[in-house]
Amino acid sequence: MTTAPITMVEGKAIALPGHDIDTDRIIPARFLKSISFAGLGNHVFADDRAAAGGDHPFDRREHQGARILVVNRNFGCGSSREHAPRSLQRWGIAAVIGESFAEIFASNCLALGMPCLRGETGTVEDIQQLVQEQPGVHFCLTLEAPTLRGLDRHWPLTMENGPQTMLLNGCWDATGLLLSHDDRLRRTALQLPYLNDFALSN
Repeated sequence: MTTAPITMVEGKAIALPGHDIDTDRIIPARFLKSISFAGLGNHVFADDRAAAGGDHPFDRREHQGARILVVNRNFGCGSSREHAPRSLQRWGIAAVIGESFAEIFASNCLALGMPCLRGETGTVEDIQQLVQEQPGVHFCLTLEAPTLRGLDRHWPLTMENGPQTMLLNGCWDATGLLLSHDDRLRRTALQLPYLNDFALSN
């Protein structure tokens, strides 16, 4: 079983300048108490947005509906909380472009089908500047030959081969892939002593 391949993300972008933006800033710890992820998008960057008094990029009218987030170096560092990419995705973000990402954050994004692509410092800053100056630009992000296009311009990007292949082939949902083999899982479980009161299997 495969999930839907992800080959392209289209839409407006939102720029969030700054290095080392950690997961506690992306979604503060007090919002981790919910037993589901429902409504999590409303609280993305909650403290930063409150401090900005409505002038945070995620609050500005011109960025509403943006699907591509453009960040800088070491984005998603800090704790490994899955809620960070979940909150971004539920706000509407479908892909992230940055100079670099924390490894666990990028892995959590992959599990949600949210590509993380890298660009050189000058490339990322150029995209961010364009987004800030012309927030209505429609971008097209392609994964097979990682590139961002917009306004008759294009920026080359990079992506690790493993995540790229998984997204393009639709094999990024590891849980879904596992559950698609339910019969085999059940047969295996019957052979495991610790799941069967330690009875010996035949």
